[in-house]
Amino acid sequence: MTPKVNRRTKIVATIGPASESDDMIARLITAGVNVFRLNFSHGTAEQHARVAMRIRKQAAIAGNYVGVLADLQGPKIRISTFRNDAVDLVNGDRFRLDLDLGEGEGDTRGVGLDYAQLCSSVVRGDTLLLDDGRIRLRVDDVDTTGVDCSVLVGGKLGSRKGINRLGGGLAAPALTTKDLTDIDSLAEIKPDFVAVSFVSSAEDIVQTRGLLKKHQLQPAIIAKIERAEVVADDNTLNGILTASDGVMVARGDLGVEVGDAQLIGIQKELISRARTMDRVVITATQMMESMISSSMPTRAEVFDVANAVLDGTDAVMLSAETAVGSYPVEVVKAMADAALGAERQPVVRTSRYRLNTQFANAEETIAMSAIYAANHYGNVRGIACLTESGSTPLLMSRLSSGLPIFALSRHSQTLQRLCMCRGVIPLFFDASAFDRDSVDARAIEFLHDSGFLQKNDAILLTKGTTVGAAGGTNIMKILPVP
Repeated sequence: MTPKVNRRTKIVATIGPASESDDMIARLITAGVNVFRLNFSHGTAEQHARVAMRIRKQAAIAGNYVGVLADLQGPKIRISTFRNDAVDLVNGDRFRLDLDLGEGEGDTRGVGLDYAQLCSSVVRGDTLLLDDGRIRLRVDDVDTTGVDCSVLVGGKLGSRKGINRLGGGLAAPALTTKDLTDIDSLAEIKPDFVAVSFVSSAEDIVQTRGLLKKHQLQPAIIAKIERAEVVADDNTLNGILTASDGVMVARGDLGVEVGDAQLIGIQKELISRARTMDRVVITATQMMESMISSSMPTRAEVFDVANAVLDGTDAVMLSAETAVGSYPVEVVKAMADAALGAERQPVVRTSRYRLNTQFANAEETIAMSAIYAANHYGNVRGIACLTESGSTPLLMSRLSSGLPIFALSRHSQTLQRLCMCRGVIPLFFDASAFDRDSVDARAIEFLHDSGFLQKNDAILLTKGTTVGAAGGTNIMKILPVP
């Protein structure tokens, strides 16, 4: 029997009207989705709870561990609404962002907005970016009730579109009143991951973690990196990474604020920094956007996904492509193919990471040594990691390797969180059910019977002296598959 081919890079797919049915969720899991994103910018808490139940039901039917990510809306700064839903702005037009204009009162001369601090946050000469940068306004004058602008780049501007400032600086608290209400609703959903939008400091993550603990929830917290001022300050960025369990390179708002020309370098740096600090990293936004309405990706989109994979991202994310697109299953398959293609490149299978650094403890020493040994001994077909907390397979996944990391655990919460880790295959295995002398053989038998190994392979196994003790990994063995 030929062993299974496993994609190392994980796929996050956003749930929406095009993908929320039981049948479509099942098809997306089969196509390769590892984590489903619930976007709290849309829908109600009750709707999200129902979808989360469907996800877990279909994952159980498929026999897979599939994560649930709750993505909080955050303080997206938006204009109000127009009388006719949209206006056409022409280059050179005057246009006012007016705090005194109410809902439905906007026209070609101006529109209201929900951000009273705008007047104290901008100065003459600033460039404001509306609708993800499609519309550009120059600030000409500021008073206490509004901002007068000239249109630099015109076009059709619809109601409720977002506002950014070129270079960043339009800041509001990361957790809004809506977010606080949504966090209260998560007790019913019990997500494996919670993403915090527009994070500006480590305190935003600490606050979120504290609010979740009040509901006896301990999901992995993902910080969405969307603000120019965050990526411009190493101390702030490192503080956010330290406080969180991972980051999302949210290329929409971040790209608007820093400019697309700077974005690729920032993406590479964020991925590298996250891996160095043992955090997971998701690359998101417009990865295969043409597939909202097309059954095939563009070559540039395939290259975009592959580039993120080559950089070492743990996961790539689909947004509108699966939420409202016409081809949700096809886009997941296309993304999986692009990731697999990139993973076949030799550069993805070698690593010099931490080659010249000291290890902090026995667990890290075993994790790093296991990857090094597996990469340099041709008979090894994978690494079996008996784990309680999941920290050892996480550490292993920070290094480049072409080999699967089989995370064997009896804890569902551990396995759910490992759905996001690159190269890690979470599998339920209760080592405590066997006597100490037979655990190794039973683990190999389990992997062989599951189709991951074949006769005469070798498997590298890591575990702790005491079964069931978190953080106690201190043994590494290379074992034959009989």
